[in-house]
Amino acid sequence: MSAEAADRVAAVTSSRPSTPLQTSWFEFLLDGSLLEKHLQKSNPDPTPVQLIVQFLEQASKPSVNEQNQVQPPADNRRNRTLKLLALKVAAHMKWDLDSLEKGLTIPVLNMLLNELLCVSKVPPGVKHVDLDLSTLPPTTAMAVIIYNRWAIRTIVLSSFPEKQTKPGPHQMNMLNIVQQEKEMTENILTVLKEQAADSITVLEGALQLKKDFYVHTLRTLDLLAADAAANGETESSTAGLRISADDLHCQVHYDLGGIFFQQGCTDQPTYEKARDHFRQTKELLKKLDSTVHVHLDEKRLAGYWNACRALTGDCDPCDPQTTPYDQINSLIRAQNYQAVIEAFIKDNVSRSLPNDFRRSVLREFLYKVQQGESGLDEVCHKLCVCNAVRDALEGEILSIRFQQLLLKPSKRMVDFILEVCTRSLEKDRPSETSRRNMAGFMKTLCESLEDLSLVFVVSSHKLFMELLKEEERKVLVEQMRKRSATINLSAKPLPSFYDIPASASVNIGQLEQQLILSLEPRRIRQILIELHGMTERPFWRVNSKWEVPPDYINVILGIKDNLTKDLVYILMAKGLHCISIKDFVHARLLFSACLELVTEFSPKLRQVMLNEMLLLEVRAHETMAAEGSKERPPPDLVSRVRGYLEMRIHDLPLRQVVGEECVAFMLNWRENDYLTLQVPPSLVMNNPYIKLGQLLASTCKELPGPKESRRTAKELWDVVVQICSVSIQHKRNSDGRVGLIKQRESSMGILQRSKFITFVKKLREPLVLTTLISLFVRLHSIVRDDIVNEVTAEHLSIWPSTLPNIQAVDVEAVAVTVKELVSYALTLNPNNQSWLITQADIYFVTNQYSAALNLYLQAGAVCSDFFTKAVPPDVYTDQVLKRMIKCCSMMNCHTQVAVLCQFLREVDYMTAFKALQEQNSHDAMDSFYDYIWDVTILEYLTHIHHKRGETEKRQIAKSKFKLVELQPEPPTGH
Repeated sequence: MSAEAADRVAAVTSSRPSTPLQTSWFEFLLDGSLLEKHLQKSNPDPTPVQLIVQFLEQASKPSVNEQNQVQPPADNRRNRTLKLLALKVAAHMKWDLDSLEKGLTIPVLNMLLNELLCVSKVPPGVKHVDLDLSTLPPTTAMAVIIYNRWAIRTIVLSSFPEKQTKPGPHQMNMLNIVQQEKEMTENILTVLKEQAADSITVLEGALQLKKDFYVHTLRTLDLLAADAAANGETESSTAGLRISADDLHCQVHYDLGGIFFQQGCTDQPTYEKARDHFRQTKELLKKLDSTVHVHLDEKRLAGYWNACRALTGDCDPCDPQTTPYDQINSLIRAQNYQAVIEAFIKDNVSRSLPNDFRRSVLREFLYKVQQGESGLDEVCHKLCVCNAVRDALEGEILSIRFQQLLLKPSKRMVDFILEVCTRSLEKDRPSETSRRNMAGFMKTLCESLEDLSLVFVVSSHKLFMELLKEEERKVLVEQMRKRSATINLSAKPLPSFYDIPASASVNIGQLEQQLILSLEPRRIRQILIELHGMTERPFWRVNSKWEVPPDYINVILGIKDNLTKDLVYILMAKGLHCISIKDFVHARLLFSACLELVTEFSPKLRQVMLNEMLLLEVRAHETMAAEGSKERPPPDLVSRVRGYLEMRIHDLPLRQVVGEECVAFMLNWRENDYLTLQVPPSLVMNNPYIKLGQLLASTCKELPGPKESRRTAKELWDVVVQICSVSIQHKRNSDGRVGLIKQRESSMGILQRSKFITFVKKLREPLVLTTLISLFVRLHSIVRDDIVNEVTAEHLSIWPSTLPNIQAVDVEAVAVTVKELVSYALTLNPNNQSWLITQADIYFVTNQYSAALNLYLQAGAVCSDFFTKAVPPDVYTDQVLKRMIKCCSMMNCHTQVAVLCQFLREVDYMTAFKALQEQNSHDAMDSFYDYIWDVTILEYLTHIHHKRGETEKRQIAKSKFKLVELQPEPPTGH
């Protein structure tokens, strides 16, 4: 840095406020008085817990000897002083386990407390449960108590669910450190849980001691340091911080209550022990004037206490000190469910029970219902109502369960809701907020009920009249009147609700609603006759969802008789809807009625209905086949399909979808002879679907044939290429050059590509789909022009290898089509190995290596009975294996690369060696050595582990030689 730059930096830094430097841990070693001064600061930096971590971390660092071997931490003066400093900081914190647990990890706190045991002269190698606390020096006994208190607290805390913290951008080896700490924590917890019974016994023994206790302070720890020969009998034992027996017993009772409560989930009687300890804790807290040495969460204590009383049944409802929680739990235990409901209603006024508790009670009853307890459904409903009214009074959103209850209400339930509403308002003078919220609830209730008789029950109630103003009531009544035409119109409207007699318009609304809902042809006809008797208007427009194909609209609307017109339109629309939802039974009834009707007056409409009934039967049979039925269609249906394809009636509206599905039907049921030999030529020329069907059928028939018989394959190729081509226009640019403009919206083929895809997705025959996949794979390879990364498929040799006008082909359309086609085929048969390999290749050439490898493995699994047999070599070819190797390499699974290299017909040692050199492998590494049988690769593995000094892995690799020696030949299958 130049002098000028240094001056500028100095000028900038000097202008900033200076931050005091953090005191380093080694400074406390150099100056014995520094620690007390530091800890007496208002905000010491580092904080006390940070100091403990630093001191213990430095004291436990392993050393390295002259032979460069790692040794345990040395027991020298420096390390002993550092441990003592850590104890002094904890003494300054008065051994407050709450603060220590929040700031220190389990391994660090374990190290600290073990050091406390050591300096407190607790006999090493003796179980704490075998010690007699009454004969031990005070500070020694206190160290044992603190350690065992921490032990059971840690067991309890470890049982609470913790949100896993996401690791940040770790430095080198940081992840290893985190993993090591996790393993250490788990090991410590295992030991603590094994010794839990002993720790409980020790603490129960401490409760028998009635004398005062003493705990180490900074001064007593200094005395211990000065007198290295101190054995626990010196004055340091009683010179520490005095803690009264009541102080200590209060804390120990609380900790024992926690461990017994935690054990209660597997051992019910221990809840009673927990309750007794928490009772003692509460009594001692009242007795103590100040709780300087007692560190416990009084809110948690209250929660523990309530929970224990509820779980043990130790509550008397008549006890003046009994909490509302206790009263509810006592009533539930006594199965006095009506009293529980009464308590909830009263609580809607006092609001002493939290909403969470009320909901938990409801959940408990719902659980009992699920477990098969009878007679509790009504209790659940009533508690749900009570909670809903409470929510409404507090302006909360009503629960989904209550809204579901309103879907099928009874008058009895509505009466109960109104009773709860009335009793939940303050008796004398309800607050304005309560009145407003309750009025909103009553309005919501009216709007949610569909039965008008129940709406009338609510709207005529006294509370409804009191809470809602006259204007609000009128608006609500008007809303109900408008809604009356659409909700539950089979019920007669109540004149007393509307204050007017039932009118003709209401009857028309009822009939229209029934017309919408009915699927019975005779009932539909009867309703239409009644409606036409009331008024003359087009009832086919009643429901905007009713649709008939545009091809038939003019013919149907040309019917002169309005009743017949409505009936034909509605029967056809309802039938088509039933087909769309696969309700073929009702569709047949509706279409049969429509056919019978139109036969009387219109031969044209009769043929239309016959065509639609044919489509219905085709779809019904195809639906059965898609669901797994192997039953062939009856000859009559095949004959009708042929008849339709050959039909020529002048001026008859024909839906193209009928012809499309008939061709797909013939292909799916392998009626190839008809499509190739018997279809009239004029039909092939005029119907693109029949043209496609004929070419597909012919190509499939000739598939394993000589090259000279592939004329139809060439014709099919030309047709599909045209479908995927676009028209090209030449246009001169501003610079005079001629450019090409592709018109993507126009297709040059016999079909638009979107219609072609729709047709293909109606095909199920595997050979037809394989043929189409093969065609598009070859077309895709030609337009991509990437020899290295080609997609493979069956029968590629039957297609041309070049295109005369490649610029006209829409490359993107071809790529999208081949993906759609293979994905669709796999939905029909996810176990077709050829399609799986093709799909895997598509993923591979688009760099989706994980997905590609997944599919390559699936293909191998389906043809080898999940790898219990050898994978056929025509499935796992060298090309497929090399692609699997590249996938593993790109995913950093280098050990798997080495394993796969053995499967090639000539083992690829270079790739295998290069892979094994990689140290950052994202697979199980040495766990895969069981699958390496090639001696050369095993020798290389042994060498490379020896070179890196990886002794354990080298031994694993060497152990595999024995297995190879026992094996006479390398495996021949994959």
